[in-house]
Parts: sequence; structure tokens; C-alpha cells
Amino acid sequence: MTRHVPELSLKAFTHGDAAQRARFSDALMAGLQDYGFVILKDHNVPVELLNRAYGLAEQVFALPEAEKRRHAKGLRGYTPFGVEHAKDNPHADLKEFWQIGREPRPDLAEELPPNVWPDGAPEFKATFSALFAGLDETGALLLRALAPRLGLDEGYFDPLVADGTSILRVLHYPPIPGDADPECVRSAAHEDINFITILVAAKGAGLQLLDRDGTWLPVETAQSNLIVDSGDMLQRLTNGVIPSTTHRVVNPEGPNVSRYSMPFFMHPTSATSLEVLPSCVGEGAKYPPITAGAFLDERLKAIGLAK
Repeated sequence: MTRHVPELSLKAFTHGDAAQRARFSDALMAGLQDYGFVILKDHNVPVELLNRAYGLAEQVFALPEAEKRRHAKGLRGYTPFGVEHAKDNPHADLKEFWQIGREPRPDLAEELPPNVWPDGAPEFKATFSALFAGLDETGALLLRALAPRLGLDEGYFDPLVADGTSILRVLHYPPIPGDADPECVRSAAHEDINFITILVAAKGAGLQLLDRDGTWLPVETAQSNLIVDSGDMLQRLTNGVIPSTTHRVVNPEGPNVSRYSMPFFMHPTSATSLEVLPSCVGEGAKYPPITAGAFLDERLKAIGLAK
């Protein structure tokens, strides 16, 4: 029997009765435990916004290389092709990207770097600010659905992520260069760092998850849907009750064309403790306590995005 990543309707949680909300929570928990991924339909992000964002992504990544590099400002703005690599993998990924975070505010507990917006695309800021807000809301809803299954109040995660260091990454995988190292792929096998990732279904195939039997399973869905996976921070917090799942983006087997993708990495505040939840300790904590900020710093160094 062929396995498929389960597809859930977010409306069952946002507009359903108590029984429908409970079934959604159960299905979300089961999907993340079994596959590490779920597909989300009937969500709160307008399809028109997703389409507009993809059009602007194509426009921005078509800018001259020198113009894009002018906007390279560390963890905000542009990151050039071939900079990032997977943890414990020396080979660079075949991608470039633009990162957008929460806007700095005087009332935030931590200092955030300012966002960097391209000069040549006036609609980029408004569009991706709206997309960040929509995906941020979706992530908070998913964590509310998961919390009771972890022995927590539904709103437990709300204050942790409301001002968190979440990142929206706009990815471009260009056509594979003819002289590319054969060991390099678009995105080598890795696990995400954060609580959960919400991925706008990509324009182009290639995303695969490492299934529990050791085989690679394609993750495919309509472009109007969202793809959700659980990351290492949630794995640590839950003592592996919700595992992070290895996934990758392979090089194209068909036409050698660009692929665009937009993952939203939902992070808590840097001060958030990732100490194992009491309800998940079981026979003992598998992970030592660490703050989300310290864990993120470790991982950013491990993938070449920090020194």
C-alpha cells in the first residue's frame, strides 16, 4: 500500500464544533508522529496572495547578481547561491534565498535585525509582510491544536511564538549549472531547526521526506495548499514524542528549470526554554535543557549561516 502524507482541513479546527476540533488535533498529532509532515487545505492564507508572492519571487531573483548581493545583510535580506549547506554536510546546497522576519518593535523583549527589502520590486514588502502575518497566524493555530495532546493548555504556545524569531524564507533553486559538483543537490537531507515549518507548496517537484522504513517519499500537493512539518525544537521540547523528520529537495529528473519555494520557520522567543515538558519526560529526558536562542545559534553555525 502506497503511503501518502495525510491531508487535513484547517477549517475543521477554526470553524468546527468541539468534536471536529478534537479530531483535527488527533489527526495533526498522528500525522506528525507517523510522517513528520501533514498537508493543510482550507487554510487562512488567500491563494491570490500566494500567487502574487510567487510572481514577485521570480521578479526579484531575476535581478542582476550584483543588485541582489547589495541586499545581503546576514539573516535578513539576500543570501547568495551556494552559501548554505546541511548540518554535517560539506557540500553547498544549490539555492539562493531572501529572508524576512518579524519587524523590530520597541516593545519586543529582544532586538531583531531590520528587514531588507529589494529596491526593484515595490510590491515585495507589502506582499511578503502579509504572507508572513498569514503564516504566523496559521502556525499559532496549529500549535494550539497540538498543545492539549501534550498535556498543555491550548494557549500554552501563544506567548512563546507571538514575538518569536520566526523567519519566512523565499527560495530560488536555479537550473542546475553544468559544472555543478555531482555531490551537490538543491537541498541536502536535513531536519528543520524550529518548532514547526509551514511551507507554501512549491512551484516544482523535488521535496521528499525520509519515511520511517528508510525510503524517500515524495511530498506533493496542489499549489493552493500548505505543507507542515515538525522541527528539532519541538522534538527536544516533547522528548521525541513529536519527532523532526529528515527531508530533502532533489535535483530535477525532467526539465532543468527553476524551482521556487517559501517555507515559514516558526520559532519561539530566544529566551524560551526547550527543557523537556513534564508530560513528555517518560523514563527520562533525552535532551539537556537549552534555550531556543542558544540552540538556534548552534545550528546556524552548523549550516554556514553564522560564525
